[in-house]
Amino acid sequence: MATDFKTPSITTDSTKGATTDSISQSTNPALRICCIGAGYVGGPTCAIIASKCPDIHITVVDVSAERIAAWNSDALPIFEPGLDEIVRKIRNRNLFFSTDTDKAINEADLIFISVNTPTKSYGFGTGRAADLRYVEEAARQIAHTATNNKIVVEKSTVPVKACESIKTILKTNKRPGVSYQVLSNPEFLAEGSAVHDLLAPDRVLIGGDESIEGSLAIKKLSWIYEHWVPKEKILTTNTWSSELSKLVANAFLAQRISSINTISAVCEATGASVKEVAKAVGLDSRIGNKFLDASIGFGGSCFQKDVYNLIYLAESLKLEPVAQYWLQVIKVNDWQRERFAHMIVQNMFGSVSGKKIAIFGFAFKKDTADTRESSSIYVCRYLIEEGATLHIYDPKVTSERIFLDLSEQTGTNETDLLNHVQIANEPYAAAKDSHAIVVCTEWDEFIKLDYELIYSTMQKPSYVFDGRLILDHDQLMSIGFNVFCIGKKPPKNQFLTQSPL
Repeated sequence: MATDFKTPSITTDSTKGATTDSISQSTNPALRICCIGAGYVGGPTCAIIASKCPDIHITVVDVSAERIAAWNSDALPIFEPGLDEIVRKIRNRNLFFSTDTDKAINEADLIFISVNTPTKSYGFGTGRAADLRYVEEAARQIAHTATNNKIVVEKSTVPVKACESIKTILKTNKRPGVSYQVLSNPEFLAEGSAVHDLLAPDRVLIGGDESIEGSLAIKKLSWIYEHWVPKEKILTTNTWSSELSKLVANAFLAQRISSINTISAVCEATGASVKEVAKAVGLDSRIGNKFLDASIGFGGSCFQKDVYNLIYLAESLKLEPVAQYWLQVIKVNDWQRERFAHMIVQNMFGSVSGKKIAIFGFAFKKDTADTRESSSIYVCRYLIEEGATLHIYDPKVTSERIFLDLSEQTGTNETDLLNHVQIANEPYAAAKDSHAIVVCTEWDEFIKLDYELIYSTMQKPSYVFDGRLILDHDQLMSIGFNVFCIGKKPPKNQFLTQSPL
Protein backbone atom coordinates (compact mmCIF):
# COMPACT_ATOMS: atom_id res chain seq x y z
CA MET A 1 0.00 0.00 0.00
CA ALA A 2 1.24 3.50 -0.78
CA THR A 3 2.57 5.68 1.98
CA ASP A 4 0.80 8.85 3.08
CA PHE A 5 3.00 11.37 1.32
CA LYS A 6 3.22 14.82 2.87
CA THR A 7 4.56 17.81 1.01
CA PRO A 8 7.51 19.24 2.96
CA SER A 9 7.20 22.86 3.93
CA ILE A 10 9.61 25.11 2.06
CA THR A 11 11.79 27.72 3.67
CA THR A 12 14.07 30.21 2.00
CA ASP A 13 17.72 30.59 2.91
CA SER A 14 18.07 34.35 2.53
CA THR A 15 21.86 34.18 2.58
CA LYS A 16 22.03 31.86 -0.43
CA GLY A 17 18.73 32.59 -2.16
CA ALA A 18 18.01 28.86 -2.33
CA THR A 19 15.04 26.82 -1.15
CA THR A 20 15.56 23.97 1.29
CA ASP A 21 13.24 21.25 2.57
CA SER A 22 12.45 21.77 6.24
CA ILE A 23 11.53 18.11 6.58
CA SER A 24 14.34 15.63 6.05
CA GLN A 25 13.98 12.43 4.11
CA SER A 26 13.96 10.44 7.33
CA THR A 27 10.71 12.10 8.44
CA ASN A 28 9.26 12.27 4.94
CA PRO A 29 8.26 8.89 3.50
CA ALA A 30 9.53 8.19 0.01
CA LEU A 31 7.10 9.16 -2.73
CA ARG A 32 6.12 6.47 -5.21
CA ILE A 33 5.27 7.32 -8.80
CA CYS A 34 3.70 5.11 -11.45
CA CYS A 35 3.90 6.17 -15.08
CA ILE A 36 1.49 4.44 -17.46
CA GLY A 37 3.12 4.51 -20.88
CA ALA A 38 6.80 3.86 -21.67
CA GLY A 39 7.03 5.91 -24.84
CA TYR A 40 8.72 9.13 -25.92
CA VAL A 41 7.22 11.09 -23.02
CA GLY A 42 6.99 8.64 -20.13
CA GLY A 43 10.44 7.08 -20.43
CA PRO A 44 12.62 10.22 -20.63
CA THR A 45 10.46 12.20 -18.17
CA CYS A 46 10.66 9.53 -15.48
CA ALA A 47 14.38 8.98 -16.10
CA ILE A 48 15.10 12.64 -15.36
CA ILE A 49 12.81 12.74 -12.31
CA ALA A 50 14.47 9.60 -10.93
CA SER A 51 17.96 10.99 -11.54
CA LYS A 52 17.15 14.28 -9.80
CA CYS A 53 15.02 12.79 -7.02
CA PRO A 54 16.85 9.73 -5.64
CA ASP A 55 14.39 9.52 -2.73
CA ILE A 56 11.47 8.97 -5.13
CA HIS A 57 10.62 5.46 -6.36
CA ILE A 58 9.38 5.40 -9.97
CA THR A 59 7.91 2.52 -11.94
CA VAL A 60 7.19 2.93 -15.65
CA VAL A 61 4.67 0.42 -16.96
CA ASP A 62 3.44 -0.51 -20.41
CA VAL A 63 1.25 -3.18 -21.97
CA SER A 64 4.03 -3.95 -24.45
CA ALA A 65 6.34 -6.57 -22.96
CA GLU A 66 8.71 -5.99 -25.86
CA ARG A 67 9.01 -2.28 -25.09
CA ILE A 68 9.58 -2.89 -21.39
CA ALA A 69 12.23 -5.50 -22.21
CA ALA A 70 13.97 -2.90 -24.37
CA TRP A 71 13.96 -0.35 -21.53
CA ASN A 72 15.58 -3.02 -19.33
CA SER A 73 18.23 -3.79 -21.95
CA ASP A 74 21.24 -2.03 -23.42
CA ALA A 75 19.21 -1.06 -26.52
CA LEU A 76 16.54 1.41 -25.39
CA PRO A 77 13.38 1.57 -27.51
CA ILE A 78 13.92 5.27 -28.27
CA PHE A 79 17.00 7.26 -29.16
CA GLU A 80 17.68 10.50 -27.34
CA PRO A 81 21.19 11.93 -26.89
CA GLY A 82 22.32 11.35 -23.29
CA LEU A 83 19.37 9.18 -22.28
CA ASP A 84 21.22 5.84 -22.34
CA GLU A 85 23.78 6.98 -19.78
CA ILE A 86 21.16 8.37 -17.41
CA VAL A 87 18.99 5.25 -17.54
CA ARG A 88 21.94 2.92 -16.95
CA LYS A 89 22.92 4.79 -13.77
CA ILE A 90 19.51 4.73 -12.11
CA ARG A 91 17.73 1.71 -13.56
CA ASN A 92 16.79 -0.76 -10.82
CA ARG A 93 17.94 1.77 -8.21
CA ASN A 94 14.91 4.03 -8.06
CA LEU A 95 13.74 3.72 -11.68
CA PHE A 96 12.02 0.50 -12.73
CA PHE A 97 10.31 -0.74 -15.89
CA SER A 98 7.54 -3.32 -15.61
CA THR A 99 4.45 -4.80 -17.24
CA ASP A 100 2.72 -5.25 -13.86
CA THR A 101 0.49 -2.20 -14.13
CA ASP A 102 -1.92 -3.11 -11.32
CA LYS A 103 0.89 -3.49 -8.77
CA ALA A 104 2.49 -0.19 -9.79
CA ILE A 105 -0.86 1.65 -9.60
CA ASN A 106 -1.66 0.29 -6.16
CA GLU A 107 1.74 1.20 -4.72
CA ALA A 108 1.84 4.69 -6.22
CA ASP A 109 0.99 7.99 -4.58
CA LEU A 110 1.06 9.79 -7.91
CA ILE A 111 0.26 8.37 -11.37
CA PHE A 112 1.32 9.87 -14.70
CA ILE A 113 -0.81 8.99 -17.72
CA SER A 114 1.62 9.13 -20.66
CA VAL A 115 -0.11 7.02 -23.28
CA ASN A 116 -0.42 7.61 -27.00
CA THR A 117 -3.13 9.99 -28.25
CA PRO A 118 -3.08 9.66 -32.05
CA THR A 119 -5.40 11.51 -34.39
CA LYS A 120 -8.63 9.56 -34.96
CA SER A 121 -8.69 7.47 -38.11
CA TYR A 122 -12.34 6.45 -37.82
CA GLY A 123 -15.79 7.83 -37.05
CA PHE A 124 -16.64 11.37 -36.00
CA GLY A 125 -13.64 13.66 -36.01
CA THR A 126 -11.62 11.48 -38.40
CA GLY A 127 -8.37 13.22 -39.24
CA ARG A 128 -9.00 15.97 -36.70
CA ALA A 129 -9.89 14.85 -33.17
CA ALA A 130 -7.56 13.07 -30.78
CA ASP A 131 -8.21 9.39 -30.16
CA LEU A 132 -8.50 9.18 -26.37
CA ARG A 133 -9.20 5.46 -26.09
CA TYR A 134 -5.84 4.75 -24.40
CA VAL A 135 -6.34 7.60 -21.93
CA GLU A 136 -9.76 6.22 -21.09
CA GLU A 137 -8.37 2.70 -20.67
CA ALA A 138 -5.68 4.00 -18.31
CA ALA A 139 -8.24 5.91 -16.24
CA ARG A 140 -10.51 2.89 -15.97
CA GLN A 141 -7.62 0.66 -14.93
CA ILE A 142 -6.66 3.13 -12.21
CA ALA A 143 -10.25 3.29 -10.92
CA HIS A 144 -10.66 -0.49 -10.89
CA THR A 145 -7.28 -1.12 -9.25
CA ALA A 146 -6.55 1.68 -6.78
CA THR A 147 -7.39 1.00 -3.13
CA ASN A 148 -6.33 4.36 -1.72
CA ASN A 149 -6.19 8.03 -2.70
CA LYS A 150 -4.19 9.03 -5.78
CA ILE A 151 -3.03 12.09 -7.63
CA VAL A 152 -3.50 11.38 -11.35
CA VAL A 153 -1.44 13.52 -13.71
CA GLU A 154 -2.33 13.91 -17.37
CA LYS A 155 0.99 14.00 -19.31
CA SER A 156 -0.28 12.88 -22.71
CA THR A 157 -1.07 15.54 -25.30
CA VAL A 158 -4.83 15.84 -25.09
CA PRO A 159 -7.62 18.21 -26.16
CA VAL A 160 -9.15 20.71 -23.79
CA LYS A 161 -11.39 19.16 -21.12
CA ALA A 162 -9.74 15.74 -21.29
CA CYS A 163 -9.09 16.07 -17.56
CA GLU A 164 -12.84 16.32 -17.07
CA SER A 165 -13.26 13.00 -18.86
CA ILE A 166 -10.63 11.39 -16.65
CA LYS A 167 -12.30 12.79 -13.52
CA THR A 168 -15.68 11.44 -14.60
CA ILE A 169 -14.30 7.94 -15.22
CA LEU A 170 -12.46 7.89 -11.88
CA LYS A 171 -15.42 9.26 -9.93
CA THR A 172 -18.01 6.89 -11.37
CA ASN A 173 -15.83 3.76 -11.16
CA LYS A 174 -13.86 4.30 -7.95
CA ARG A 175 -13.81 1.97 -4.99
CA PRO A 176 -15.50 3.12 -1.76
CA GLY A 177 -13.37 5.50 0.29
CA VAL A 178 -10.95 6.32 -2.56
CA SER A 179 -10.62 9.88 -3.85
CA TYR A 180 -8.64 11.39 -6.71
CA GLN A 181 -7.13 14.69 -7.73
CA VAL A 182 -6.52 15.09 -11.45
CA LEU A 183 -3.85 17.47 -12.73
CA SER A 184 -2.71 18.56 -16.16
CA ASN A 185 1.08 18.62 -16.60
CA PRO A 186 1.79 18.77 -20.36
CA GLU A 187 5.24 18.05 -21.72
CA PHE A 188 7.11 20.55 -23.88
CA LEU A 189 9.81 18.28 -25.26
CA ALA A 190 11.49 18.46 -28.63
CA GLU A 191 12.66 15.07 -29.86
CA GLY A 192 16.41 15.03 -30.19
CA SER A 193 16.79 17.38 -27.24
CA ALA A 194 14.38 15.83 -24.75
CA VAL A 195 17.01 15.33 -22.04
CA HIS A 196 18.10 18.97 -22.24
CA ASP A 197 14.49 20.15 -22.33
CA LEU A 198 13.71 18.17 -19.18
CA LEU A 199 16.84 19.26 -17.32
CA ALA A 200 16.48 22.95 -18.22
CA PRO A 201 12.85 23.59 -19.15
CA ASP A 202 11.58 27.00 -20.21
CA ARG A 203 8.66 26.35 -17.88
CA VAL A 204 6.83 23.59 -16.09
CA LEU A 205 3.08 23.94 -16.41
CA ILE A 206 0.70 22.44 -13.84
CA GLY A 207 -3.05 22.84 -14.07
CA GLY A 208 -5.54 21.75 -11.46
CA ASP A 209 -8.67 22.55 -9.51
CA GLU A 210 -8.83 25.76 -7.53
CA SER A 211 -10.15 23.85 -4.52
CA ILE A 212 -8.09 23.27 -1.38
CA GLU A 213 -7.52 19.65 -2.39
CA GLY A 214 -6.56 20.70 -5.89
CA SER A 215 -4.08 23.27 -4.59
CA LEU A 216 -2.46 20.67 -2.34
CA ALA A 217 -2.10 18.26 -5.26
CA ILE A 218 -0.48 21.00 -7.35
CA LYS A 219 1.99 21.70 -4.53
CA LYS A 220 2.92 18.02 -4.29
CA LEU A 221 3.66 17.78 -8.01
CA SER A 222 5.47 21.12 -7.94
CA TRP A 223 7.67 19.85 -5.09
CA ILE A 224 8.98 17.10 -7.36
CA TYR A 225 10.08 19.55 -10.05
CA GLU A 226 11.54 21.94 -7.48
CA HIS A 227 14.33 19.41 -6.92
CA TRP A 228 16.01 20.91 -10.00
CA VAL A 229 13.72 23.50 -11.62
CA PRO A 230 13.72 27.08 -10.24
CA LYS A 231 10.40 27.75 -8.57
CA GLU A 232 9.75 30.82 -10.70
CA LYS A 233 9.70 28.60 -13.78
CA ILE A 234 6.86 26.46 -12.41
CA LEU A 235 3.61 27.97 -13.63
CA THR A 236 0.27 26.96 -12.13
CA THR A 237 -3.04 27.51 -13.91
CA ASN A 238 -6.52 26.07 -14.04
CA THR A 239 -6.83 22.76 -15.84
CA TRP A 240 -8.30 24.06 -19.08
CA SER A 241 -5.63 26.72 -19.51
CA SER A 242 -2.92 24.10 -19.04
CA GLU A 243 -4.44 21.78 -21.65
CA LEU A 244 -4.99 24.55 -24.19
CA SER A 245 -1.50 26.00 -23.65
CA LYS A 246 0.09 22.77 -24.87
CA LEU A 247 -1.91 22.77 -28.11
CA VAL A 248 -1.33 26.47 -28.70
CA ALA A 249 2.44 26.23 -28.15
CA ASN A 250 2.83 23.53 -30.78
CA ALA A 251 0.40 25.25 -33.15
CA PHE A 252 2.40 28.49 -32.95
CA LEU A 253 5.67 26.68 -33.66
CA ALA A 254 4.12 24.84 -36.62
CA GLN A 255 2.73 28.13 -37.89
CA ARG A 256 6.19 29.72 -37.88
CA ILE A 257 7.58 26.86 -39.96
CA SER A 258 4.75 27.07 -42.49
CA SER A 259 5.14 30.86 -42.62
CA ILE A 260 8.84 30.76 -43.48
CA ASN A 261 8.20 27.97 -45.98
CA THR A 262 5.76 30.19 -47.88
CA ILE A 263 8.51 32.81 -48.03
CA SER A 264 10.95 30.19 -49.35
CA ALA A 265 8.78 29.87 -52.45
CA VAL A 266 8.81 33.64 -52.92
CA CYS A 267 12.60 33.63 -52.58
CA GLU A 268 13.01 30.96 -55.26
CA ALA A 269 10.89 33.02 -57.64
CA THR A 270 12.59 36.36 -56.98
CA GLY A 271 16.23 35.53 -56.33
CA ALA A 272 16.14 36.35 -52.63
CA SER A 273 17.72 33.92 -50.15
CA VAL A 274 15.38 32.56 -47.50
CA LYS A 275 18.32 32.15 -45.12
CA GLU A 276 19.17 35.83 -45.44
CA VAL A 277 15.55 36.87 -45.08
CA ALA A 278 15.08 34.64 -42.01
CA LYS A 279 18.22 36.05 -40.39
CA ALA A 280 17.12 39.64 -40.96
CA VAL A 281 13.61 38.95 -39.66
CA GLY A 282 14.85 36.89 -36.72
CA LEU A 283 17.04 39.73 -35.44
CA ASP A 284 13.86 41.62 -34.61
CA SER A 285 13.52 41.10 -30.86
CA ARG A 286 9.74 41.02 -31.22
CA ILE A 287 9.99 37.98 -33.50
CA GLY A 288 13.15 36.06 -32.56
CA ASN A 289 15.10 33.61 -34.68
CA LYS A 290 13.77 30.23 -33.57
CA PHE A 291 11.75 28.03 -35.93
CA LEU A 292 12.58 30.19 -38.94
CA ASP A 293 14.55 27.53 -40.81
CA ALA A 294 12.94 26.84 -44.18
CA SER A 295 12.70 23.15 -45.01
CA ILE A 296 10.56 20.49 -46.62
CA GLY A 297 8.10 20.81 -43.76
CA PHE A 298 7.55 19.84 -40.15
CA GLY A 299 6.88 16.32 -38.93
CA GLY A 300 6.88 14.40 -35.68
CA SER A 301 4.17 13.14 -33.38
CA CYS A 302 2.89 16.47 -32.08
CA PHE A 303 2.81 19.41 -34.46
CA GLN A 304 0.28 18.16 -37.00
CA LYS A 305 -1.74 16.29 -34.40
CA ASP A 306 -1.99 19.30 -32.10
CA VAL A 307 -2.89 21.69 -34.91
CA TYR A 308 -5.63 19.30 -35.97
CA ASN A 309 -6.84 19.09 -32.36
CA LEU A 310 -7.03 22.88 -32.26
CA ILE A 311 -8.91 22.89 -35.59
CA TYR A 312 -11.40 20.32 -34.26
CA LEU A 313 -11.88 22.32 -31.06
CA ALA A 314 -12.60 25.49 -33.06
CA GLU A 315 -15.02 23.63 -35.33
CA SER A 316 -16.79 22.16 -32.30
CA LEU A 317 -17.17 25.65 -30.84
CA LYS A 318 -18.53 26.96 -34.18
CA LEU A 319 -15.46 29.17 -34.66
CA GLU A 320 -15.03 28.46 -38.36
CA PRO A 321 -12.61 31.36 -39.16
CA VAL A 322 -10.31 30.09 -36.41
CA ALA A 323 -10.47 26.55 -37.78
CA GLN A 324 -9.76 27.72 -41.33
CA TYR A 325 -6.80 29.82 -40.19
CA TRP A 326 -5.06 26.87 -38.55
CA LEU A 327 -6.02 24.51 -41.37
CA GLN A 328 -3.87 26.63 -43.69
CA VAL A 329 -0.81 25.77 -41.56
CA ILE A 330 -1.34 22.08 -42.40
CA LYS A 331 -2.11 22.78 -46.06
CA VAL A 332 1.09 24.82 -46.49
CA ASN A 333 3.10 22.01 -44.89
CA ASP A 334 1.63 19.45 -47.31
CA TRP A 335 2.18 21.82 -50.24
CA GLN A 336 5.84 22.34 -49.33
CA ARG A 337 6.51 18.60 -49.38
CA GLU A 338 4.85 18.16 -52.76
CA ARG A 339 6.56 21.28 -54.12
CA PHE A 340 9.98 19.89 -53.19
CA ALA A 341 9.24 16.57 -54.88
CA HIS A 342 8.10 18.45 -57.97
CA MET A 343 11.34 20.44 -57.90
CA ILE A 344 13.27 17.16 -58.10
CA VAL A 345 11.28 15.79 -61.03
CA GLN A 346 11.19 19.08 -62.92
CA ASN A 347 14.93 19.60 -62.76
CA MET A 348 15.82 16.08 -63.86
CA PHE A 349 14.52 16.46 -67.42
CA GLY A 350 10.94 16.14 -66.19
CA SER A 351 11.22 12.47 -65.27
CA VAL A 352 12.77 10.30 -62.57
CA SER A 353 11.33 7.05 -63.92
CA GLY A 354 13.94 4.29 -63.69
CA LYS A 355 16.48 6.62 -62.08
CA LYS A 356 18.24 5.81 -58.84
CA ILE A 357 17.88 8.51 -56.21
CA ALA A 358 19.71 8.49 -52.87
CA ILE A 359 17.59 9.65 -49.95
CA PHE A 360 19.69 11.04 -47.11
CA GLY A 361 17.61 10.86 -43.95
CA PHE A 362 14.25 9.32 -43.08
CA ALA A 363 13.63 10.48 -39.48
CA PHE A 364 11.51 13.61 -39.19
CA LYS A 365 14.48 15.47 -37.67
CA LYS A 366 18.04 14.77 -36.62
CA ASP A 367 19.01 13.09 -33.35
CA THR A 368 15.92 10.89 -33.23
CA ALA A 369 14.76 7.63 -34.75
CA ASP A 370 11.16 8.82 -34.82
CA THR A 371 9.58 8.84 -38.28
CA ARG A 372 6.04 9.84 -37.39
CA GLU A 373 4.74 12.29 -40.00
CA SER A 374 8.27 12.62 -41.38
CA SER A 375 8.38 14.76 -44.52
CA SER A 376 10.80 12.22 -45.97
CA ILE A 377 7.98 9.68 -46.14
CA TYR A 378 5.88 11.98 -48.31
CA VAL A 379 8.77 12.96 -50.59
CA CYS A 380 9.60 9.28 -51.06
CA ARG A 381 5.99 8.49 -51.88
CA TYR A 382 5.89 11.15 -54.61
CA LEU A 383 9.13 9.88 -56.12
CA ILE A 384 7.99 6.26 -56.03
CA GLU A 385 4.79 7.29 -57.80
CA GLU A 386 6.99 8.88 -60.48
CA GLY A 387 8.81 5.58 -60.99
CA ALA A 388 12.09 6.35 -59.20
CA THR A 389 14.22 3.74 -57.45
CA LEU A 390 15.15 4.95 -53.98
CA HIS A 391 18.21 4.00 -51.95
CA ILE A 392 17.51 5.27 -48.43
CA TYR A 393 20.04 5.87 -45.68
CA ASP A 394 19.33 7.02 -42.14
CA PRO A 395 21.77 6.50 -39.24
CA LYS A 396 19.06 5.62 -36.69
CA VAL A 397 15.89 4.47 -38.46
CA THR A 398 15.64 0.71 -39.04
CA SER A 399 14.87 -0.82 -42.42
CA GLU A 400 11.76 -2.42 -40.89
CA ARG A 401 10.46 1.00 -39.87
CA ILE A 402 11.17 2.50 -43.30
CA PHE A 403 9.33 -0.26 -45.16
CA LEU A 404 6.39 -0.13 -42.73
CA ASP A 405 6.02 3.64 -43.13
CA LEU A 406 6.27 3.53 -46.91
CA SER A 407 3.86 0.59 -47.10
CA GLU A 408 1.28 2.54 -45.12
CA GLN A 409 1.83 5.72 -47.12
CA THR A 410 1.79 4.14 -50.58
CA GLY A 411 -0.65 1.30 -49.97
CA THR A 412 1.96 -1.10 -51.35
CA ASN A 413 3.11 -4.28 -49.62
CA GLU A 414 6.76 -4.72 -48.71
CA THR A 415 7.40 -7.25 -51.49
CA ASP A 416 6.27 -4.81 -54.18
CA LEU A 417 8.14 -1.94 -52.49
CA LEU A 418 11.39 -3.85 -52.92
CA ASN A 419 11.12 -3.04 -56.63
CA HIS A 420 11.40 0.65 -55.77
CA VAL A 421 13.21 0.87 -52.41
CA GLN A 422 16.48 -0.39 -51.02
CA ILE A 423 18.04 0.42 -47.67
CA ALA A 424 21.71 1.40 -47.51
CA ASN A 425 23.95 0.90 -44.48
CA GLU A 426 25.99 4.04 -45.15
CA PRO A 427 25.60 7.17 -47.31
CA TYR A 428 28.34 6.37 -49.83
CA ALA A 429 26.60 3.13 -50.78
CA ALA A 430 23.28 4.96 -51.14
CA ALA A 431 24.84 7.53 -53.47
CA LYS A 432 26.84 5.13 -55.67
CA ASP A 433 25.50 5.01 -59.25
CA SER A 434 22.66 7.37 -58.30
CA HIS A 435 21.46 10.27 -60.42
CA ALA A 436 20.66 12.48 -57.44
CA ILE A 437 21.03 12.95 -53.70
CA VAL A 438 18.00 14.24 -51.80
CA VAL A 439 18.65 15.54 -48.27
CA CYS A 440 15.49 15.04 -46.20
CA THR A 441 16.87 15.06 -42.63
CA GLU A 442 19.45 17.48 -41.24
CA TRP A 443 21.80 14.88 -39.75
CA ASP A 444 25.20 16.45 -38.99
CA GLU A 445 27.07 13.62 -40.69
CA PHE A 446 25.69 14.68 -44.08
CA ILE A 447 27.60 17.95 -43.80
CA LYS A 448 30.92 16.16 -43.29
CA LEU A 449 30.78 13.65 -46.18
CA ASP A 450 33.42 13.53 -48.92
CA TYR A 451 31.31 14.86 -51.77
CA GLU A 452 34.17 14.75 -54.27
CA LEU A 453 34.33 11.00 -53.72
CA ILE A 454 30.56 10.72 -53.90
CA TYR A 455 30.47 12.71 -57.15
CA SER A 456 32.99 10.38 -58.74
CA THR A 457 30.68 7.40 -58.14
CA MET A 458 27.43 8.96 -59.40
CA GLN A 459 25.72 9.11 -62.77
CA LYS A 460 26.23 12.32 -64.75
CA PRO A 461 24.84 14.90 -64.61
CA SER A 462 24.76 14.58 -60.83
CA TYR A 463 22.24 16.40 -58.67
CA VAL A 464 21.88 17.44 -55.05
CA PHE A 465 18.50 18.56 -53.75
CA ASP A 466 18.96 20.05 -50.29
CA GLY A 467 15.65 20.05 -48.45
CA ARG A 468 17.23 21.19 -45.19
CA LEU A 469 19.70 23.88 -46.32
CA ILE A 470 22.60 22.28 -44.49
CA LEU A 471 25.18 21.73 -47.27
CA ASP A 472 27.81 24.04 -48.77
CA HIS A 473 26.17 24.69 -52.13
CA ASP A 474 29.06 26.66 -53.63
CA GLN A 475 31.48 23.83 -52.86
CA LEU A 476 29.12 21.26 -54.36
CA MET A 477 28.77 23.28 -57.56
CA SER A 478 32.55 23.66 -57.80
CA ILE A 479 32.80 19.86 -57.72
CA GLY A 480 30.32 19.59 -60.58
CA PHE A 481 26.95 18.99 -58.93
CA ASN A 482 23.75 20.64 -60.07
CA VAL A 483 22.39 22.00 -56.81
CA PHE A 484 18.79 22.88 -56.03
CA CYS A 485 17.45 23.80 -52.62
CA ILE A 486 14.54 25.24 -50.72
CA GLY A 487 14.35 29.04 -50.70
CA LYS A 488 17.10 29.88 -53.16
CA LYS A 489 17.02 30.44 -56.91
CA PRO A 490 19.56 28.27 -58.81
CA PRO A 491 22.56 30.31 -60.07
CA LYS A 492 22.58 31.21 -63.76
CA ASN A 493 25.95 29.59 -64.40
CA GLN A 494 24.66 26.19 -63.32
CA PHE A 495 23.92 23.57 -65.98
CA LEU A 496 20.14 23.61 -65.74
CA THR A 497 18.08 20.64 -66.86
CA GLN A 498 14.55 21.81 -66.23
CA SER A 499 11.85 20.16 -68.26
CA PRO A 500 10.37 22.46 -70.91
CA LEU A 501 6.94 21.02 -70.11
